Amino acid sequence: MPLPGLNFALADETRRLGAINAVLSTETALPKLEDRSLVAEAQAGSREAFEELVRRYDRDVLRLALNLMKRPEDARDVYQEAFLKVYRNLHRFRFECSFYTWLYRIVTNVCLDHLRRRQSRPEDQAPELNNNYDEGGTDFFERQKENRPLQDPERCFIGKELGARIAGAMALLSPRERVVFEMKHYQGLKLRAIGDALGTSEETVKNSLFRATRKLRHQLGELR
Repeated sequence: MPLPGLNFALADETRRLGAINAVLSTETALPKLEDRSLVAEAQAGSREAFEELVRRYDRDVLRLALNLMKRPEDARDVYQEAFLKVYRNLHRFRFECSFYTWLYRIVTNVCLDHLRRRQSRPEDQAPELNNNYDEGGTDFFERQKENRPLQDPERCFIGKELGARIAGAMALLSPRERVVFEMKHYQGLKLRAIGDALGTSEETVKNSLFRATRKLRHQLGELR
């Protein structure tokens, strides 16, 4: 006759192994799911599905934030704030566009908010010349390091001066103009994709890009 205590122990062990197998199965399956399925599971309360979405796009979000903000500390703030907004508003996502487009829109809007706040603080207007971005997030100043000879102090000085002039001219753009210009010329996005990311029309993006280009030409005309 089986002992009652042994039966209970075996039942508990079976349930424990079943739970472990279920978790392992979920962790194995989640990376194979499409965004739509992951979002649906996250909306239903799956923390693992949301974490998979973060893992899937965290590098893209950080790269975009670095490209637009130019300061690692600001990029980290944008990264955290953007994913917090995604978490809080995921239930509002209605699959009318791709999750990536929706995420991109949130990130760019957070960047715009940060740029507007930075523009209102004069002490934050000075350009930074020595940002060290990884993952391909180098800006104009970092690329200059690869192009100027180490033994030529004059060319080194000219490169730094030119970089400062360009950064100063960019700082004079409105936050939206700067974001549009960066997304078009530094990230190579088409106008329609920029409009989708910013939640606006392609014509509005075109107008912002025109104004940004005109301002930069005016500020940097003698460098042509």
